[in-house]
Amino acid sequence: MLLAGASALSCTLYEPLISQADRKTVFGSEAGIKSYSYSLYSELPSMDDVFYQESSHVDYCAAHSYWDFYVNGTYNPEQTTSWSWSGLRRINYFLDALQSEDCTVDEAVREHYLALGKWFRAYFYFSKLRSYGEVPWFEHVVSSTDEATMYKGRDPRDVIVDNMIKDLDYCYDHLQTTSSVGNSLVSKYAALLLKARICLYEASWKKYHHLPDNLYTAEELYRLAANACDIIMKSGKFSLHTEAGAKGAYRSLWYSTEILTDEVILGLCSDPDYGIYNSSNWHFNGSKGNGDCMSRAFVFTYLNSNGTPFTNKENYASTLFKDEFSNRDLRLKQTVRYPDYDMTGSTAADVVPDIIHERAATGYHIIKFSLDDVKYNNDAKNINSMPLMRYAEVLLIYAEAKAELGEITNSDWSKTIGKLRSRAGITGGLNTLPTTLDPYMQATFYPNVTDPVIMEIRRERAIELFFEGFRTSDLDRWAEGHLIEDLPWSGVHIQGLDQAIDLRGKGKEEFYFSMKELKDIPAAHKNYYVQIYPESSTEQGLRAHPNPNGGYDLEYVYAVPRIWHADDRQYLEPIPPQIIREYAAKGYTLTQNPGW
Repeated sequence: MLLAGASALSCTLYEPLISQADRKTVFGSEAGIKSYSYSLYSELPSMDDVFYQESSHVDYCAAHSYWDFYVNGTYNPEQTTSWSWSGLRRINYFLDALQSEDCTVDEAVREHYLALGKWFRAYFYFSKLRSYGEVPWFEHVVSSTDEATMYKGRDPRDVIVDNMIKDLDYCYDHLQTTSSVGNSLVSKYAALLLKARICLYEASWKKYHHLPDNLYTAEELYRLAANACDIIMKSGKFSLHTEAGAKGAYRSLWYSTEILTDEVILGLCSDPDYGIYNSSNWHFNGSKGNGDCMSRAFVFTYLNSNGTPFTNKENYASTLFKDEFSNRDLRLKQTVRYPDYDMTGSTAADVVPDIIHERAATGYHIIKFSLDDVKYNNDAKNINSMPLMRYAEVLLIYAEAKAELGEITNSDWSKTIGKLRSRAGITGGLNTLPTTLDPYMQATFYPNVTDPVIMEIRRERAIELFFEGFRTSDLDRWAEGHLIEDLPWSGVHIQGLDQAIDLRGKGKEEFYFSMKELKDIPAAHKNYYVQIYPESSTEQGLRAHPNPNGGYDLEYVYAVPRIWHADDRQYLEPIPPQIIREYAAKGYTLTQNPGW
């Protein structure tokens, strides 16, 4: 319980979790330590967080509401609430107790749980690094009388990164877990992957934000990332899941009730017997969601099945929805609804992309995380499990790190990007490095990238990890935040307005797009009418832009313009002003991030 009158900062740093007497009982036995260690797992995302964490935060998906952080004139730094240290308090309490006289278990057992605690500390601090950059590093629980430590200033990024790497190296050396039921427990391989993830992030941040070399150079961090991945790859413990199943090899990773441990290194397991569910159908198909749907600008990045860019095709932008999925990367129709998509218990209206209710206003309705049965659509009872860390990310990190080092070979490409694309049904360009820069990717996404290999790795990373929580961090570390404002939330191409549209090519009228009001729509078309607003409108909703080759291209327009500030302040969140004021009141200084 919290101390009355203690400040928000101080109570999260020093308030003990259990009494001294209880600590001796808990940490005097392996059973007690193991039981306590489960509380650390609350630091991981929940089942729902997996598919919700990019909602309203990313460039490549439209949404009903958007994070104020990226909306013009609506963000107030005083609203910031993620400057919380309660999770660290729990972790450091665990680590301190294991190193105290209260812990009387065997040394190997103690080291195993120390390793687990250090993994969670690195996981916690990586989140803080991504949000705030420099933050105070606290090695131990802070005493209520140690004000100087409690109000210490921010440590440099390199210090935070160095401490995380040391924690994860200790974890790999001492954690005994290599597998578990559903790989739901942190393992040695989760330590390697988290290390690789952190090192890749910071290497990119150093390179693309032009930070000075202090404890680490960008090259050293890229190499650490690649080496960690290399150990996982050579271990033979994991591989890409390639059994197609009914939903395709890629989508099966999220469709399965059981975690597919051939690929998943750390996962969240559903368990209907214990009431452990998720609400993905309710989010993407029902009333609970935020209308998250893929932008067509991103749909265009999915390659043809022969490995060539879709945007190489003449008049690609006037391709109708019914034809967009033919001979394409199989992940496209395993990520969004496609013309032949079906659901158990459905009517025709249940399988059409839900543009009418704006659950998928662009027409690219996400199915990656949900189940194909309408009974799940309005309840939080999904029985599919959720991967958190998987082997595909290992391959992507390895490829990117080697490319950034200038060391990637045809063999490296073949065993990483080639493997990922092969699973997606792509047949061309699997074994040799690309030599041609895709002009669409450069013009639409990454104007400063001139290396075809790095461009293709970025394409692959965005597609393979779509909506899994990586996109914002990727744009931040690559210094590509402008895409939050620049990338249009484009939608399907339609033949015309004020006419019945058979979107899926099934011979059924599915939409009637019009700028007229509902009262003016012919009675036969009212049930599938979709409002189109004129370009001059300030209303949030769909616009229809004439296509030079005929027809219209839809775009979902947010009510208030998305914004990326010219001073790039949004690469980091502001330190909450109330915390800065609290420091000042105690006679200490906490610096603010640039631009805030």
